[in-house]
Amino acid sequence: MNDEKRRFSRISFDADVLISKDGQEWRTSLLDISLNGLLVTSPANWPGLPGEHFHAEVIFPDSGSLIHVEASVAHNNDGRTGLQVNNIDVDSVSHLRRLIELNLGDEDLLNRELASLHWR
Repeated sequence: MNDEKRRFSRISFDADVLISKDGQEWRTSLLDISLNGLLVTSPANWPGLPGEHFHAEVIFPDSGSLIHVEASVAHNNDGRTGLQVNNIDVDSVSHLRRLIELNLGDEDLLNRELASLHWR
């Protein structure tokens, strides 16, 4: 997806991600995060196909915080996988909102992005 078409600000962030489905788990690294999705390093031996649904848990080691999302694979190429958030719990969205707010430094932009979310 071209940057010009993006509706959500992306924040580069170093964190671990645990992706799971049907009792299987894959560990990987977060490349960036937005209100609408995650970009991760494609896990080894991972069957993620576009449109397939997974649970993802972003683990922030410094704070011990977690963000839990239900997501689908938006794209999987060049060793990177884009996951689109389909559902997120209240605690996770609060943490994600604060993370984005601190990194954007623009509350109006954050509020515009929140207003355009499909999972609200």
